Amino acid sequence: MNRAKLAAALSLLLSLHAQAADIALYPTGPDQDSAFLRFINAADRPLQLLAEGSRASLKLDGSNAVSDYLPVPANQPIKGILERNGKSQPLDIQVAAGEFASVIALPDNAQGFRQVVIREQPDDFNSLRASLAFISADPACPQAGLRAAGKNADLFKEVADGSVQRRAINPVSLSVQLVCAQTNVGAPLDLGQLKAGERYSVVLLPGANGPYLLLATDVLAH
Repeated sequence: MNRAKLAAALSLLLSLHAQAADIALYPTGPDQDSAFLRFINAADRPLQLLAEGSRASLKLDGSNAVSDYLPVPANQPIKGILERNGKSQPLDIQVAAGEFASVIALPDNAQGFRQVVIREQPDDFNSLRASLAFISADPACPQAGLRAAGKNADLFKEVADGSVQRRAINPVSLSVQLVCAQTNVGAPLDLGQLKAGERYSVVLLPGANGPYLLLATDVLAH
């Protein structure tokens, strides 16, 4: 696929994003020829993506801080411009076949923001359980982990900055507590009732008042 066709494909996907319906992400596993890309805005100012070669755009702000996963051509350059608070940076990324990548726009005093890319290859699907991921994207929280709130039960332990761990979990109502260096930090995050067969991500992000957690349901844009 040449660059013009790739830009057109991304343009169409972005334009369809606003109409996307929430669905469970890949109940039968991903097609090995497909790749998937989403964006996370880790700031209170809007983040906008402008796709290369078109007028298509994607805006993330407020409660809409995490996009759906956009299907993109595997192993091909995906280009554009990311803008936030008067600062802009080029987007230039490739996603492998079967891979789910998240571009996180983190605060940066010098550049306005910086991009961190989290890559994940999905594990086996279990329709009887929920799938929960923990993404660590704040270096100020060492040995990051999650515990079930009010219990001494670790769901994730010592997740390195810039990485992700995922596990299957029973479809229950759950609140999680952030742990940094074996110490509880902040208030618990209520995940609500997890549903069997669906995938979720809890993202650790830097905030003005310290690390905080953001919940996203992993869904695919159609």
